[in-house]
Amino acid sequence: MKIEQIYTGCLAQGAYYITSNGEAVIIDPLREIEPYIERAKNDNVKIKYILETHFHADFVSGHVDLAKATGATIVYGPNAQTTYASHIAEDGEILSFGNMKIKVLHTPGHTMESSCFLLQDEKGVDQALFSGDTLFIGDVGRPDLAQKSASMTQEQLAATLYHSLRNKVMTLTDEVVVYPAHGAGSSCGKNMSKETVSTIGEQKKLNYALRADMTESEFVKEVTDGLLPPPGYFGMNVMMNKSGYENIDVVMKRGMQAFDPEAFEAAANETDSILLDTRNAQVFSKGFVPNSINIGLDGQFAPWVGALLPNIKQEILIICEVGHEKETVKRLARVGYDNVIGYLNGGFDAWKSTGKEIDTVTRISAEEFALKFNDKPKIIDVRKPGEFAAEHVDGADSIPLDFINEDMAQFPKDKAFIIHCAGGYRSMIAASILKSRGYDNFIEVAGGFSAIAKTNVPKTDYVCPSTLRKA
Repeated sequence: MKIEQIYTGCLAQGAYYITSNGEAVIIDPLREIEPYIERAKNDNVKIKYILETHFHADFVSGHVDLAKATGATIVYGPNAQTTYASHIAEDGEILSFGNMKIKVLHTPGHTMESSCFLLQDEKGVDQALFSGDTLFIGDVGRPDLAQKSASMTQEQLAATLYHSLRNKVMTLTDEVVVYPAHGAGSSCGKNMSKETVSTIGEQKKLNYALRADMTESEFVKEVTDGLLPPPGYFGMNVMMNKSGYENIDVVMKRGMQAFDPEAFEAAANETDSILLDTRNAQVFSKGFVPNSINIGLDGQFAPWVGALLPNIKQEILIICEVGHEKETVKRLARVGYDNVIGYLNGGFDAWKSTGKEIDTVTRISAEEFALKFNDKPKIIDVRKPGEFAAEHVDGADSIPLDFINEDMAQFPKDKAFIIHCAGGYRSMIAASILKSRGYDNFIEVAGGFSAIAKTNVPKTDYVCPSTLRKA
């Protein structure tokens, strides 16, 4: 028997590949299916089941394509409804593969179909819990995403999750290993650990939501406190996971169309495409195609695309480092952005070599920022509210990047300002969006607050989060 956690840092997502005696099970696969098929081929095993812990909101699962390619059965827990062939398991149902068994534990609360999968050995001894978004390391799934489909409030869903955890999860022995669907950085929870594996016993000791003396009302209050609105693309991803989607090979073929600079410019002018530049922030700042949005592949690329590009069906044209075209199209497809229509062949250098117009972002060091601080400039911090609340530059305003599309009017057009984030990744995204909206009266700080904190610029240690933007 082998358990492999296939962790994808960009999405902070864990898929699982389990084998036993010639058969395999895949849990929560990503959109691209080749890695799973290749593993099964190398291990000389047949993929029997594709288990889905719930209808994922933050990525498009590869379940439909993988089932077509392998003949495996897609399995959901109770309450799930799909338009494609799938097996809707009963609570407590046993699925056998090789010498092992998997018990379905229906654990509604994050969503109403959410289920955990309990791996048992040939003797029926519990070995590992694949907990999906029901239980994370250090946290539990947010209970607000399924309010509309479940016709329940987030408080009612949280109360449902409370009982699922106590009746189905906390009754397991302390030795059972916990394998969650996400880790730190995911928007599916509030305070997940960077660790991606734990045990039931460790979580009973360390996870705030599993305190033995916690009442239902206390649980509901703590789990719902401080929830930020989910990224806009979540609903579309849920629908794609419920109803199916275009084959990934078709998506990749369409996106891998190469345009020379002339053709790229023509495509940009003739369509309503977003120009998406995925290069490093520092490289982008020195020169880019006008009106392009910078979301670097070297950060949490897919979640930020989902949060900031509101129309998931809009066509996209790519500018990236040469050799990263396929990776870019694939990572966009993971979150349902299937309408990439091509990329700039030769990257930005090809564009620049033609003498076409370029744009830049003025970027200063933290030390230069410290000198400018004496002139009392307007400072805008685009980090998340919790980061700002913990510590920020004295006098700075908080306009989180998550809400920049809604809060654009808060950026002054008649006064110079300075923007920063934690390290420069998010503030360059903000800078590119501002540039595309006609702003040219700002500068951005390289290294962000991490670098500023090392200077003598005065900081405010704390501000009550309740005074910051929540919606």
